[in-house]
Amino acid sequence: MSTEHAETTDPSAGHDGHDGHDHEGDQHAHNHDLWPEGFWEQPRRLGEGLEGHGAVDDHNENRAPGLFHVNRRHGGSHSGIRTFAKLPMALTPEDLVAAQVDIAVLGVPWDSTAGGRSGTNHGPLALRTVPHFGSYGFPSQHLDVRVNPFDVLTMCDYGDAPIHVGNTPGTFEAVRKFVGTVVSSGAIPMIMGGDHAITWPCATAVADHYGHGKVGIVHFDAHADVGEDMNGALASHGTPMRKLIESGAVPGKNFVQVGLRGYWPDRETLDWMDEHQMRTHFMAEIDRDGFDKVLERAVDEALDQADHLYISLDIDVCDPAFAPGTGTPVAGGITSIDILRAVRRLSAEVGIVAMDVVEVAPPYDNNGEITVLLANRAIGEAMTGTAMRRMGLTGADYLHPHALNLDADGNRRTQVFRAPEH
Repeated sequence: MSTEHAETTDPSAGHDGHDGHDHEGDQHAHNHDLWPEGFWEQPRRLGEGLEGHGAVDDHNENRAPGLFHVNRRHGGSHSGIRTFAKLPMALTPEDLVAAQVDIAVLGVPWDSTAGGRSGTNHGPLALRTVPHFGSYGFPSQHLDVRVNPFDVLTMCDYGDAPIHVGNTPGTFEAVRKFVGTVVSSGAIPMIMGGDHAITWPCATAVADHYGHGKVGIVHFDAHADVGEDMNGALASHGTPMRKLIESGAVPGKNFVQVGLRGYWPDRETLDWMDEHQMRTHFMAEIDRDGFDKVLERAVDEALDQADHLYISLDIDVCDPAFAPGTGTPVAGGITSIDILRAVRRLSAEVGIVAMDVVEVAPPYDNNGEITVLLANRAIGEAMTGTAMRRMGLTGADYLHPHALNLDADGNRRTQVFRAPEH
């Protein structure tokens, strides 16, 4: 080693190669001799080598074709790669079939057919990023029913459908095919929108598989979404249900709508809904009779309407107090607890073959992300309800006795956590 190089790498020297003493003519003296001996030495702080690296754990070693994890087992909810609820990934229909997936969560980040505030194309990313209701590999027991869907079902994140910006017909055809690969594999697609126009291709894919006229939709929304067009556009978030009905994929009598309010549809459109035998529960009915009674009616109608049930949840069905982050909020809506219970009940008591959660617009959510949290939890309720149905817990409004502070015989449990003060 040359003397020059040795001087510049001496740990006691300053980082400009000087020895630390104030030499005449130096413009930058470090005066290292003023510091305690050894202060400037830089020993290794960590070990060497890669043995026991932990980059591969039992999630991913010797993986057979099928699902694959992109996170390590012990990653927290605020770290790692953001799949929905830290679920394993599937990227092909063959992955879904090989793993016998029960539920595949997927995104459709599209909002080019929104007529109000845009931003719903950010919905899928936000729903994956927000602190979630549960997580694969972590305790996720639903306290109301004492069921952990992660233990009962095989679930995955299937990524996002192809989006062709500026090309509505091309995008909708791509979405129809993409969702179709999930349905044909035997899995339940749980779709994260996107504006509500995506229900047209998504529900069409489900009806193509199960048969036109065989699928019914319970549609939670502040709006009927049965417009003939929207400012001349046939495909928009105000028209998807009409397009499904006119195409024959889902007849009007197979629709149950809950939560409509405000100042639209007009008289002509309401007459069209009646002519096509749509069953609609307005907020006025909910306000007068109570949500529980209206939900019972909706569940009964869902049971008699078709062979297979699709839930379409427009997050604006909830009052803006619970869901401000949406494109077309309407005051006077449903509470978050009511919509979550409704989704779980329909999934458990009726059973679903698909669900979409749409119109989540993160740019208009508040700093607490309450709209995204609600939408994320709604998917969790559908997962829980589906797991309950698999387990045979299909009784009306089933709740675990312990959640109601009751024992197995229905008697009040005695739980003394603190001795009374005297």
